[in-house]
Amino acid sequence: MSKHRLLGMSGSLRKDATNRFLIRNAARLYGDAEFTEADLDLPLYNADDEDAQGAPDSVVRLAGQIAVADAVVISTPEYNSMLSGVLKNALDWVSRVKPLPWTDKPVAVVSAAAGRSGGVRAQNSLVLAIMPFQPRLITGPSVAIAGSRQEFDDDGKLKSERYEATLQTLMNKLRTEVERE
Repeated sequence: MSKHRLLGMSGSLRKDATNRFLIRNAARLYGDAEFTEADLDLPLYNADDEDAQGAPDSVVRLAGQIAVADAVVISTPEYNSMLSGVLKNALDWVSRVKPLPWTDKPVAVVSAAAGRSGGVRAQNSLVLAIMPFQPRLITGPSVAIAGSRQEFDDDGKLKSERYEATLQTLMNKLRTEVERE
């Protein structure tokens, strides 16, 4: 089998966001794969702009990355008990691109947040937001990195063996789902 194509999507735009670190750790643990980190710095969705100009190039590029990926790992921060606006905006934009690239796509959802729950509520809201697109969601184990600023070393690698082991299990399940095809 050829090398898998893994797409990582961080719901935070910050350069050193712990959610960026988390998708990079997920890619490392996924194993031999061509990893691409998506750029979610997109204009806000506006139907008038879409009617006048169509989807922006950045949205078309993102939809194309999703379409060609064998699997996607999405990491969301938790903002006011929900997924980030950045991530929701990206989902809204991509939902306008046909054919819909999410259909039957293996997807793993993870989170990293400053709070004690590690972003579990954000993960739940992300699952609700993506379910209409009918991806093949990998259900567990749950990876929710609590107190995330303290959980990565200076190189962005997870410090906790427990978090690393749980993320490894999830990535193994994602890889297995891809290889079932």
